[in-house]
This record gives sequence, structure tokens and C-alpha cells, in this order.
Amino acid sequence: MKLTSPVFVEGQPIPRQYTADGADMAPPLQWSEAPADTRSFALICDDPDAPVGTWVHWVIYGLPAVTRELPEMVAPTASLPNGAKQGVNDFRRVGYGGPCPPPGRPHRYCFKLYALDAELTLPPRATKPELLRAMAGHVLAEAQLMGTYQRAR
Repeated sequence: MKLTSPVFVEGQPIPRQYTADGADMAPPLQWSEAPADTRSFALICDDPDAPVGTWVHWVIYGLPAVTRELPEMVAPTASLPNGAKQGVNDFRRVGYGGPCPPPGRPHRYCFKLYALDAELTLPPRATKPELLRAMAGHVLAEAQLMGTYQRAR
């Protein structure tokens, strides 16, 4: 499976508009080559370089198997029109929370997509640990896209 974005490429900076310093809107994402028996998708975005440990920026799950992209600016609502649900990030908000690192070295932001062999029954507002538990034993494939962001000193 392959995960890409039309606004940044693997290992390169995430544009400011998709960060807390900009409009703080979710970047568009696209994927391909999902397994034929995929029943749903889930996506987690986190920052493994955060001073307090890995910081969760986005939890979204229940994306229908026919889905191959997330548009720019996914609404910060617990339930989406296509049936997908969004969880609570480490900002304690539902939906996407953009990069917001302390000044200094760049941080990595890992968007991880999971193809699942099941439709999860998690309610909206799940946390990353709850999603990971629900996905256990159901992951058919994974893809990752990593972007960076750095604030000036």
C-alpha cells in the first residue's frame, strides 16, 4: 500500500498552512494498492519527537473500503458524512491538530494508514490506544508518509 500527499513528499517539510502556525487544517492524503479484502481504513498521525513522548495529532477510523483519499480540511467533527469517525488527539480535541513543535530542531510527523479486514465498532472520540486495541489482529497492510516541521528559534 502507498500513502502520498499532493502538498508534501516523504521526509520533506509540511507546508505551514497545515500546522498550528497556519490554518491548522488537515493536509490532503491519497492512497493506492490496498489489499482486495480491505473492509475499512484507519489513520493515525503522531510526532515521535515531542518532548513529552509521542504526541498524537490525528485519529480517524471507519473509513469505507472504497475510500482512496482524505481531502484537505477534514471537518473536526466526531462523525463524518461517509461514516468515518474521528478520535481525540493529544490536544484533547476531535480531529486533526497540526504540527506545533517547540522552537528548535525539526520534528517528524508520521501519517500511518492501516487497511483492515473488519469494520470497527468503535464509537466516535476514541483515543489512539483504543484504536490500536480495536485494530489488533485486523491489519492487512500499512503505509506511512512522514513529513517534518520546524519552528524558528
